[in-house]
Amino acid sequence: MKSLLAAAFIAFLAETPLADASEEARAQSLMREIRCVACENEPVSQSSAAIAEDMRIRIREMVDAGASDKQVRDWFVSRYGEFVLFRPPSRDPSGWLLWGLPFALLGTGLVAGVILARKAGGKSPEIEAEDA
Repeated sequence: MKSLLAAAFIAFLAETPLADASEEARAQSLMREIRCVACENEPVSQSSAAIAEDMRIRIREMVDAGASDKQVRDWFVSRYGEFVLFRPPSRDPSGWLLWGLPFALLGTGLVAGVILARKAGGKSPEIEAEDA
């Protein structure tokens, strides 16, 4: 019974907000920017997975220790890769490709559509009269 109460107490303390409201707001902002590695496409702030709880605790610990937002993001990237960020930096060719390819494809499709419409718009097929 004592071990159960101790475990519940530790779990309660683990998710306690930071004492400074501005630091807690910064930690919450970071929790919305960092992806849960267990449940993809869900921020750690909304995930109920055990690893997300650990990630929230780590974010609060780092913010409380005085780490900057960049340092917190860099720590998670070094551990889990750029996948963990909802907004990965576009500093390498793969980032540019990820962000630029959809727009390039859209532009190419629009140009092809305009060219095809101009070619088809100028000519109308002639219909011959039928002999009756």
